[in-house]
Amino acid sequence: MSYIIDLYRGRTEVQKNPFRVALYITLFPQLIAGPIVRYQDIARQLAYRTVNRAGFAEGVRRFILGLGKKMLLANVMAVPADRIFAIPTHQLTTPVAWLGAICYAMQIYFDFSGYSDMAIGLGRMFGFRFLENFNYPYVSRTVTEFWRRWHISLSSWYRDYLYIPLGGNRRGTLRTYLNLVTVFFLCGLWHGASWTFVVWGLFHGLFLVLERLGLGRFLASRRPAIQHVYFLLVLLVSWVFFRCETLSQAVGMLAAIAGFAHGSRLEHHLSLYIDAELVIALVVGAIAATPALPYFVRTLRHKRKTLQLASRHEFDTLSAMGEAVALMLVFLASLSWMATGTYNPFLYFRF
Repeated sequence: MSYIIDLYRGRTEVQKNPFRVALYITLFPQLIAGPIVRYQDIARQLAYRTVNRAGFAEGVRRFILGLGKKMLLANVMAVPADRIFAIPTHQLTTPVAWLGAICYAMQIYFDFSGYSDMAIGLGRMFGFRFLENFNYPYVSRTVTEFWRRWHISLSSWYRDYLYIPLGGNRRGTLRTYLNLVTVFFLCGLWHGASWTFVVWGLFHGLFLVLERLGLGRFLASRRPAIQHVYFLLVLLVSWVFFRCETLSQAVGMLAAIAGFAHGSRLEHHLSLYIDAELVIALVVGAIAATPALPYFVRTLRHKRKTLQLASRHEFDTLSAMGEAVALMLVFLASLSWMATGTYNPFLYFRF
């Protein structure tokens, strides 16, 4: 759909450069999974781009990191998430419901961002620079900030093709709120023709309006930790609607999360779903979902500037070797999971 609308708007370009447009339509790195790449974003790159060793190496690095997100984090968390969401709601316990919701929240982020990283990496190998699609959305403090960080290409697409044509924020306060709710209602339908997706979209639209009405100012006067807890609770509730197949299942799941569970701790308890692999994935995922690693890299680069010239060469050599070893381990572990694992859900392709 995004390709059709982009090309309709730029139909003059189709007449002028049909082969370039054909290349854009069949550009496989982002054709099925990855950020929404608009024609105008890469029109010049289709004709003029540079393919070199540094860019190819950066693309390989990005692809491996994306593959690791998908295979070693998203897939590991998908196993308990799917098992828990398959439990009848009247058999759920509160700890198990919390675990299922948290695992799914981590799964969907690393699945989506992993595919985006792989698409961006593949494009980089061929000399294309795609726009970033995720900017650590789980460190947000409000729903408004979340949508500036989550699936950025989709958010900007809805802004340009729906929100602004509807009037944006130029036709008064009430019309602005109506436009926001309308956009997210359609966003829910875009993900699937189900009441759970509709509620998910309206839920986000509602909180965007509430934050504009004054909730945002109230949160801004509170400590960052309180803001972050608010956001994570709202997000977790929204992901429950997104994951459940029916509204009754979603309500039952949320009731269990809130402490109104009716299940037996003998029949469904945490030890059935938690193992060492999941614990490691959750810890690594919690770190990877924050800018902790880029901060660590920046700290190392700052430390490098304080070293003597000879020490800098040694530091650079060790850093390059360490990065190469880490990437190789991630790549081999991902291949091992693909070779031995029988559970590989393609979550991204559903949407």
